[in-house]
Amino acid sequence: MNFLLKAATIIDPASPYHGKTVDILIENGTITKIESNITSNSDVEEVILENLHVSQGWFDSSVSFGEPGYEERETIAHGLDVAAKSGFTGVALQPNTLPVTDTSSSVGFLMAKSQNHAVNVYPIGALTNKSEGIDMAELFDMKNAGAIAFGDYKKAIQNPNLLKIALLYAQNFDGLVLSFPQENKIAGKGMVNEEEQSTFLGLKGIPAIAETLQIARDLFLLEYTGGKLHIPTISTAKSIELIREAKEKGLKVSCSTTVHNVTLTDSELATFDTAYKVLPPLRTQKDVNALLEGIHDGTIDMVTSDHCPMDIEQKNVEFDNASYGTIGLESAFGVLQNAIGLEKTIHVLTNGKTIFGIKPTEIDTGNLANLSLFNPDGHMNFEQQHILSTSKNSAFTNKPVKGSVYGIISNNKMIIK
Repeated sequence: MNFLLKAATIIDPASPYHGKTVDILIENGTITKIESNITSNSDVEEVILENLHVSQGWFDSSVSFGEPGYEERETIAHGLDVAAKSGFTGVALQPNTLPVTDTSSSVGFLMAKSQNHAVNVYPIGALTNKSEGIDMAELFDMKNAGAIAFGDYKKAIQNPNLLKIALLYAQNFDGLVLSFPQENKIAGKGMVNEEEQSTFLGLKGIPAIAETLQIARDLFLLEYTGGKLHIPTISTAKSIELIREAKEKGLKVSCSTTVHNVTLTDSELATFDTAYKVLPPLRTQKDVNALLEGIHDGTIDMVTSDHCPMDIEQKNVEFDNASYGTIGLESAFGVLQNAIGLEKTIHVLTNGKTIFGIKPTEIDTGNLANLSLFNPDGHMNFEQQHILSTSKNSAFTNKPVKGSVYGIISNNKMIIK
């Protein structure tokens, strides 16, 4: 299909057209012209949207849908439509399905289910069989089937020797290993951040040191083995310090934080609303400030929605019994832009591609069109009516957002809200 984007402002520092408002002609999935004014032919679909801005397509490094096994939470087909209308052209799918994505055939299933969609799916294979943390899964076979990284979702690698072996083994095929940052023996049965708020509410806490101890251990192992390590969803000020020091040493370590950890604090827990029960837990304002600093100085490589749909049976229960997780695809752009501004938001939503081995596509003639379409202006509150996902467990209901998303152009397809 052929598309002509009229009066589109390009936000892409890697593009020679960065900051310019131009027309963009896309023919058969490739950008063929970028000029101040292009006249369309009859076989071109003209796209005229208010205050249209475009950037390289956004990538979310941690997304859960449910299928296979938990289709009542979200199916792959519907989840990808949600991602597209939220501005994402690529999503890394976590292995927390039933069965767990721990074999080449299960990776192949995800690839097949997502074929011919505008959004690209990049499976993350489980690091261990059934994500039980005992025996390493067949990483090389999953890599060949399409997996871009390996980790057990929200499950810490308790055995340090297992992580050591994984880091050594994955170097044979340039594999990326993920290690969830939590020392379970320190975390115990905690559910929220261990601080004044947890004491006041009478909820068992997870101390910040449960995260930093695990990160310190993992960084020592990485220094010993070499290889590539990604630490997902960090949440504490001390974690930033440790990773910053490791990067200064030259270690190949990357990290992400979540939209909710960088914009919300544990003060939200005062209402006992289970929408705010997430892992890692919401921390203090001091931690949020450190995360923001880590984004601005580049210590934090990317920000993820950590989109994790849960149906009402998992959330509409007592806080102790509720499952962890919040959806976040729909609100990610607006919440982030409200917190860190437009260009930094685009950076943290696209920078993860290179780290996960995905080639970025600058906005220039001759390149494939992999674009996110949005309007960066306007303020509103994110409400239930803005939720597109099957599950409605959003931590951002009634929270302020800036700007709005139109959709994407990718894989020679356009999906607009």
